[in-house]
Amino acid sequence: MSEPKKESLDKMWKFVKGFAEKSGTTMHPNSAVTEAVVNGLAMHVDELGKPLCPCNFYKDKQAEARLRRWICACDEMQIYKYCHCLLFVREDGMPITEYLPEGHEGREVYGVITDPTPGKGRALKHKAALLLTTPDKPSSAPTS
Repeated sequence: MSEPKKESLDKMWKFVKGFAEKSGTTMHPNSAVTEAVVNGLAMHVDELGKPLCPCNFYKDKQAEARLRRWICACDEMQIYKYCHCLLFVREDGMPITEYLPEGHEGREVYGVITDPTPGKGRALKHKAALLLTTPDKPSSAPTS
């Protein structure tokens, strides 16, 4: 496995540190987890020109990069403040799951884990209610 370019790696470290601060999260306390994810993001920058999440399998990485939903910080992070890579977590290393819809694998695995900084992050939280609504299933989101 090749190593990412130093320029890409530096870019991703700068992004990750800045996004953690902006979102009210921290990088995983186990440095091996953080380094593996940042290296994967940097390798995708080299390969695709975009920091595609390295923790998923893609049949077509180029097509997935065009869709943008798994570009870091991914839709799940922007909407629910949940990072399945465990890159952006609470100080104790646990992912924030309190905003995830019932039945989401993150909630099933970790239970409900509260957000210590609810005033930060979730730039796309308005999309959470939209994702709960499908033609066959009415929204379970509260209405005002």
